Order: sequence, then structure tokens, then C-alpha cells
Amino acid sequence: MIPILLFLGIRAIGILVLARFAQLRNTSVGDALWLWDGKWMVAIAEYGYSDVPFTQTDARGLHTPDTAYAFFPGYPMLVGAVAKLPLITPYGAAITVNLVLGCIAAVGAARLGAWCTRAMADRSPIGKVDPARAGLFLVALFAATPMSIVLNMAYTEALFCTLGVWGLIGVMERRWLLAGLCAMLAGASRPTAVVLIGVVMLAAVLARRDGWRAWTAVVISPLGYLGYLAVVWAHTGSPTGWFRIQTEGWGTEFDWGRATFTFVNETLVHSGEVAPVASAWIILSTLVMLGLAVWARLPWPVLLYGTLVVASIVLSSGLMMSRARLLLPAFVLLIPVAMVLARWRTSVGVAVMVPVVMGSAWFGAHMLTVYPHAM
Repeated sequence: MIPILLFLGIRAIGILVLARFAQLRNTSVGDALWLWDGKWMVAIAEYGYSDVPFTQTDARGLHTPDTAYAFFPGYPMLVGAVAKLPLITPYGAAITVNLVLGCIAAVGAARLGAWCTRAMADRSPIGKVDPARAGLFLVALFAATPMSIVLNMAYTEALFCTLGVWGLIGVMERRWLLAGLCAMLAGASRPTAVVLIGVVMLAAVLARRDGWRAWTAVVISPLGYLGYLAVVWAHTGSPTGWFRIQTEGWGTEFDWGRATFTFVNETLVHSGEVAPVASAWIILSTLVMLGLAVWARLPWPVLLYGTLVVASIVLSSGLMMSRARLLLPAFVLLIPVAMVLARWRTSVGVAVMVPVVMGSAWFGAHMLTVYPHAM
């Protein structure tokens, strides 16, 4: 219960700051929480892929019969199912679902943080730390990442973080059916799930002596992802249909980091806007966190998952202002930071977290109400 209360408390601060920004910017919290992709998610949940209103467009301002298929179905289907309950609108279902998912992810973060802390006790240069305290600090860091406001929006981050953290718990605890199921559902929810699928499959193959459960995880993990690609194949007539839609509509493709390198360099040298500069520093800080996780000897499945999430974002082109939210599922790389905070006195740890929480609340509110473009 403590992880849930901690998560809700920090997220409440973020919503309150957003409410103040919205008031000053002549908008509302409700409007802010389903901007951009959120409108796509709610529209797909309400109308299905074929009947999404033509007011919904891609990054070029276009809407074709294929455009909606850029979005994976897991989250819209879940929202649509909840919206069938009495007195619940699709928008209300989207916000409620993510509130619940955020709490489940927080419980998972506390558990995974504690597990890794115990596993690292005798080999990490950080030393022995109270696992429960480290787990709670990881929850706080998760709830206060720079774009954690997206956990309260009609976006897929809450769902993917939930499936990601519980899938890793399944791997670490050798609960292969849990790991495989989470990977399968994540694969139906967003393309970044290939990193979780890969980690689960590799870990299950290495643990093949665990018997049929490990092999079942290997088999079911990619089904959600491959299944949706097959659906788009059937719709477009091309096995690479989804990749074409994504590249044409949003300019996202693997470019070995050229776009990210250019963005960070140009922004830090020439930009005077807060949002791009902050986004550039978030990218660089994430790379530092990755290095710290390697130094701290984070268990290999968790480290590999975090590394692949970062690589899939940093080494791809597309909308650079979305990097902060897309990197959110890599929050597991903050486990060493949580361990360091847990070594300190509670008062010191809380004092460190206060500016982190307030900075996160400010940045999220700024991105949704001041920055004029999609993120």
C-alpha cells in the first residue's frame, strides 16, 4: 500500500501544478491530459481503426485509411472495454485505466527495486542497502521522472511501464508464465515492446532447464507484436506495412543516432527555448544513468532491458521532443540512484527528492500548456 500512496502523492503534485498552469494558460487539466496521441487513443477506443474522425492526422497533417494503424491496439482496446461500463466515457476510461495501471506499476517498481538491491548486495560498489527503502525510492523516482505527467494522460506509457516492470519481475523470479504473458501483452501495446520480448525470450532460453514454463515464455512472448504486424500486413497488403505508416506519418526510422546527435548539439549550442534544451539534457542524463547502472552491476536482464529501451529511442529519428516520455520505461536504470538515496538518512533522501518532484511537476506542466507543439 505504501508504494501506491507514495506514487499517488507525487503524481497529485504534478496534477496540481498542471492545474495552475492550465488556469494561467486559459485551458483545463482535462484538455491537457488527452492532447496529441491521447486523442488518437481515445478515438480508436471509441470508433475503431476504420472510423477514426478525419480530424485526427499524422505529423504531416494528413489522414489516410492507414494512418490509425500506426497505433498499437492494446491500450485502446483496454480503454474501449472499460468504456462499455455504465456512466463511463472513453476519455474517462482512458484516464481511469492509467491511474490504476500507474499504481500497479508502482507496486512492481518497489518489488523490482528491492529484488535487485538484494541481488546486488555483495557485488555492487554501492554496498548493502535496505531493499525496502531502495524500492520505495525507486517508486518516487519513477513517479517524478521528467515526463511522468504522461502516466496520467491517455497515452500508452502507464501500460507499457506496468507490463515492463512486471515482465522483469517474472524474469528475475523465474516466473516464466508471468514474464511471457507481460511480453506478449506489451507487444500488442507499443513497438518498443520488442526490447522486453527479446529480454524475456533470451532469459527463458538460458533457463530452459526450468522446463515447459520457460519454453512457453519463449513461444508466447512475441505473439502480440507479430500478431499486430500481421493485422497491418493484411490491411495494407505489405509485410512492412506498419513500418511504412510510421515512417511516412511520423518520420520515425532507425538512423544509428544521427538525428539525436544533431538535435542535442544544435539545441545546446543554438536554442534559447526551455523545452528543447531540457529535452537535450534529459537525453544526456539518461546516458549517464545507463553508465551508472553498468558501474553498479545491475542484474543483466534489467540492465539489458534498460539499455535496449534507451538504444531504441536514442538511435532513431522522429519527433525529438517526445524523447523524454519515450525514455520513461527505462526508469529501471534508476535503481542504483534509488540505492544511493536509500543509504542516506531519510531526511536527506526526502530533501533530495523535493526539488526532483517539483522539477518534474513544472516540466510536465510546461510541456502540456506552454510548449506549443506535440511531444
